[in-house]
Order: sequence, then structure tokens, then C-alpha cells
Amino acid sequence: MAIQRGDATGDVTGGAGRRDGVERLKADSVGLPGVVFMAVATAAPITAMTGNLPIVIGQGNGAGAPAAYVFATLVLTVFSVGYVAMARHITAAGAFYGYISHGLGRVVGMASGLLAVLAYIVFEAAVLGFFAYALRALAAAQLGVVLPWGWYAGLGLLVIAVMAWFDLHLTARVLGVALVLEVAVLGAVSLAVLVTGGGPDGLVAGEALDPLNAFRGVGGDGAGAGAGLGLFFAFCSWVGFESTAMYGEESRDPKRVVPRATLISVVGVGLFYVFVSWMIVSGNGVRHAVEVARGAVPGKDGNSLFFDPLGAHLGGWAVTVFQWLVVSGSFACAMAFHQCAARYLYAIGREGFVHPALGRTHPRHGSPHIASVAQSVIAAALVAGFLLAGMDPYAHLYTLLALLGTMAILIVQTLCSFAVVGWFHVQGRHPRTRHWFRTLVAPLAGGVGMAGVVALLVLHRDAAAGAAAGTLLFRLIPYLVTGTFLGGLGLALWMRARRPERYVRMGRIVLEDAAERSGEAEPVGA
Repeated sequence: MAIQRGDATGDVTGGAGRRDGVERLKADSVGLPGVVFMAVATAAPITAMTGNLPIVIGQGNGAGAPAAYVFATLVLTVFSVGYVAMARHITAAGAFYGYISHGLGRVVGMASGLLAVLAYIVFEAAVLGFFAYALRALAAAQLGVVLPWGWYAGLGLLVIAVMAWFDLHLTARVLGVALVLEVAVLGAVSLAVLVTGGGPDGLVAGEALDPLNAFRGVGGDGAGAGAGLGLFFAFCSWVGFESTAMYGEESRDPKRVVPRATLISVVGVGLFYVFVSWMIVSGNGVRHAVEVARGAVPGKDGNSLFFDPLGAHLGGWAVTVFQWLVVSGSFACAMAFHQCAARYLYAIGREGFVHPALGRTHPRHGSPHIASVAQSVIAAALVAGFLLAGMDPYAHLYTLLALLGTMAILIVQTLCSFAVVGWFHVQGRHPRTRHWFRTLVAPLAGGVGMAGVVALLVLHRDAAAGAAAGTLLFRLIPYLVTGTFLGGLGLALWMRARRPERYVRMGRIVLEDAAERSGEAEPVGA
């Protein structure tokens, strides 16, 4: 069902305003480079590497960590083929929520939307934990300032809340600068290792890149806890690439920008992760890399995987710069996740769920300012909860919430894959776009691959996540995800029975004027 055009009080060709009785985000705010920057910054290469790679090496796949990234790259690339095919027809701030609602129905769409909201809400708090961990270490080492980590997390929360109030231009510029710098320093140390032939074991291509090692845990065990945790955090390193679709309403020529930005983000980030992880394992040596990542070397933590090759190849100044970029990169990542969460809250708010105020946009900036404030309050509450419980910002706040969010988003991505098949083949939409590989085989293969990773971790969750595995929250993660999904199903069924006028709108508010801005005449929606 396409939303019919009604009286509009805003300019169709740009700016924020009301269309079809719905407040819209500010159109033409960002182009292809900006959308790519937002998506890749959400994936946050330096945070993904310094935050996730030590876990993948130390507790996951060991020296086979690069193979885990190879597998994740292949699965997500295949998934993106179907995702991009649907993005050419549907433009909505809710991304997964809108796609699944159209492909699998409103009931499953609502449940998936709540899962996506859960994921992005906790991701901001998770990355703020890593930001606080990195900034506390930096301040102590270089400035001689020692403060509890809560102060640093609070600083990050405040700055993000202020910046998110304004339009997307400011955020895109900040993320763009941070992204260029972090990619440059990671690329520099990786190239230095490559040129010099690696560390004590040379360039360990066989052991590191063998695809079978993606399914072997550290120490060579079969597809058990280690392999599941390693693959899980490898996939976690990409979370946010799908945010390209969320900025469709605010991008120029969204029918072309969103698909291109998605493929650039997935493939580009994937190749970069594989190269960096391979060079980091090679630069440290197989045994030393695992020992450092597991915390078995006195005086060294996971970041030493990067500091040692940096210092050896580029000098002490590079280590100092890298420490600052870890802080700026994690801040940029948290800000990007904030933007994603705010847009999901905005998407469900403007359709009349939770609270309609979430669906309002700022009259001047066109930003989802009410949803943004709500997300800031939720993130602050999560951070405060971990702080009051006396937990560590990295071992607990980052690890646990990243696990929770990644499990939720992988399930949503799996359902989105099946939604592509449902929309194109079961419902018979857009026969000219329908294709046996792009809209059938590729999304099915991507969905099965991601479901397998979730199952692998759930089956072996008791041995995963290191020190955080003993916490109550870790044991509750599968139940929180399941409960949220079932709650979404229940809400949708209740809406269908008691609020049919709202149920009809569920997941159906799509940006029809995007077709006009991209020169297409074909309406979108189902």
C-alpha cells in the first residue's frame, strides 16, 4: 500500500516539513560521500579493530582472525546484493523496519523494528564504554589525569547530544574527518608490516587466511565457543553499514546513492578489515598475538597488538597519534550509532507507536530532535547502570552490549534477507528488477549464513565473552532478544485488533518524493 500524497506544507524538493500529514527529515542534506562516511564511520574501522580484533584473536579464532573477517565479508556482500535491490524501490528512515514490513508483513516488521531499535540503542552505550576506556588510558598516559571512567562517558554523551540536535551536515563533516584519519593510520601500520615482510613468523598467509580457520576456535578447537565468539565479533565490526538506507530521506538522489553507498561500505570495509587483521597478526607473530590479545603478557593489553608494530615501524610519535585517533574514532562511532538509533525511534514514532512526539522534526534543522533526546536519555541510563554496578567500561559495558546488539541486528538482517525474497518473488513486486540471483539466491544465502553465526554463539555462549560471561546480563541476552521480538509481535497483533488505522500505516511511511528527486515515476511501497 503506497501512502497517498496529501496536502504538503513543506517543499518537496528539499528541506524539512510535513508531507502526507507526516513530518519528514530534511531532504538533500547529504550526498554519496556523506552517506558512505556516515555508514563506514558507524562501522568505525579503528574501533572495530582495536575493540573487536583483540577479542577475535584472543578468545575467538586465534591466528585465524583474518579468515573470520573473510567469511563475514563474503556473507555480508551476498546479503547486500538483495538489500540493495530492495533499496532501489523503498526509501524510509526505518530501513530494516520498512523493508521487512513490506516483504514479510506488518506483524514481523514491527517485531523486527523493535529488535533494530534495541540494537542501535545499546550500541551507542557500548561504544561510549570503549570511548571512556580509551580516553581514560590516554588521559592517564599523556596528560597525567586520572578520573573515573564515568566522567569520560558523560562527556561523550553530552557532546553527542548537542551535535545530534542539528542537521546532518555537521555530523557528516566530523565523521568524515575522523574516518580519514583513522583509516590513514591503520593503513600506514599495515603497509609498513607488509613492506618489511611481517614479524617473527613472516606474513602468515596460510594460517591467517585459510577459510576453514574461520570455523576453528583459538587453540585449534572445532566450531565451538571460540569460533562462534570470533565470528560474532567479526560481524559486529560491520554493524552500521546498513545505515545507508536510513539516510535515504536526507540524501540526494536516494535511489542511486543508497545502493552505491551500501556496496562501497560493505566491500571496502571488508577488504580493509581483512588486510589490517592479517597484518596485525603477521606483525606480532602468531603466538605473541594470541598471548597479547588474551592478556597473558604482563604490562600489555589488546591495544598493544597495534602499539608494538606502530612503534617498531613508524616510531613513538605514531603510537601517540594512534591513541588519540582511537579516542576520536570511538567517539565518531558512538555519534553515528546515536544517529541510527534516533532515526529508528523517529520512524516508529511518526507512525504512531511508542509516542508520536518521537516522530517530530526540528522546524529549522530538520533533525529528529525529540527522538535524539530520548536516545541520549536511554544511553545515559545504560551507562549509569554499569557505572553504579562497578563494572568495567570495556570488559563489561562494551562487550556485553555489543553482544546483545549484534545478536539482535543479525537476526534482523536475516529476516531482511527473507523479506527481499518475499517482496520480489512471493508478492511478485517489480518483475523487471526481479532476478534469480540478486533477489533470490543471494538474500537466501546471506540470511542462512548470518543465522548460522547466531546459532553458533548461542549454542556455546557459556564459554564465551571472557570475564563478562559470568554476569547476569550475559545469561539474559538470548532472552532479552527473544522477549523483544515476541513483544513486537504482540504489539502488532494488538494494533491490528484495536488500532486498525495505525496498523495500516505500520512500516508503510516511505518517501515517495524520493522518486521525484531521482527522476523515477514508479511509486514505492507495498
